[in-house]
Amino acid sequence: HRSGAPRETVMTQTLDLTLVADIGGTNTRVALASGPTLQPGSIRRYRNAEAGSLSEVFQSYLAETGARPVAACVAGAGPVMDGVLRMTNLSWVIDEACVREASGVGRVAVLNDLQAQGHALSHLGGDDLRPLLNEGQGAGSTRLVIGLGTGMNIAMVFEHGGITLVPPSEAGHMSLALRRPDELGLAEFLRSEGEFASVEEALSGRGLQALYRWRRAEAGDPGAKPPAEIMAGVADGSDAQAIEAAEYYVRFTGRVAGDLALAQLPFGGIYFIGGVSRSLAPYFDRMGFGASFRDKGRFSEFMDQFPVWLIENDEAALLGCASHMAEIMALAPA
Repeated sequence: HRSGAPRETVMTQTLDLTLVADIGGTNTRVALASGPTLQPGSIRRYRNAEAGSLSEVFQSYLAETGARPVAACVAGAGPVMDGVLRMTNLSWVIDEACVREASGVGRVAVLNDLQAQGHALSHLGGDDLRPLLNEGQGAGSTRLVIGLGTGMNIAMVFEHGGITLVPPSEAGHMSLALRRPDELGLAEFLRSEGEFASVEEALSGRGLQALYRWRRAEAGDPGAKPPAEIMAGVADGSDAQAIEAAEYYVRFTGRVAGDLALAQLPFGGIYFIGGVSRSLAPYFDRMGFGASFRDKGRFSEFMDQFPVWLIENDEAALLGCASHMAEIMALAPA
């Protein structure tokens, strides 16, 4: 039912605790936080298929730990509109009333998982981040999170008067910028498969697969592989089309990140998260991420002002939930 958690009861008698949850398509992770800090040993993982609802997950967690939180914040992989989270790869629909009922607390918040990552940024240390480009401390409070995984999305992060603002976004469904003659073939290929050349159709797990199928088709040898096999072919150099697919992926990533940087001016930095980000990040240097990111004509040198990092802390979404609720409670104490 759960894994990776100690069985000791979490002591809750002297702390005002927040219940935080990171809901994925397969698993939900739950933890306790005091202010913006996660309680050591409190993280537990539950399989969604075995639980069936957020309420069952929270009931199990609270029964196992004996915790009595005073607030709750959840984040999930799906769009949030008017406080309603619709999970992309799970049938759950979650709103504030649902969280109140599930947790038994009065103060609640619902976030998209990328929003939660954005709220975590101010609490990440050096060990949580791997520099990818323009290494150095960001010179501003405006930042950008780019998630490359099952899907693709972004979170814009603003700070004003001690308050962190992270508005929702569905940037993965923007049109992909295709600039070279060979790239126009990708648009035709995706159209032949019933898709259009959106950012997500190139920069996600299925996007990497689509790029691989495209390169195989262009080579006159149609075929497909799952992402793990594609990356294995890149790592050992055994699959020329896998290497080509990865090169296109990295160049597109640099281009999209550069466009987003100009749109938002995140002088505080750009932060990549997600499984595909972690798989491709080791190839960013040699496959042209930096060149594509800087390829902005007379603004090329301007792009050097945006440091780029990879987030390596798997608890960042939980940390972001804790941080967000801590800010809410500081603004309006109970």
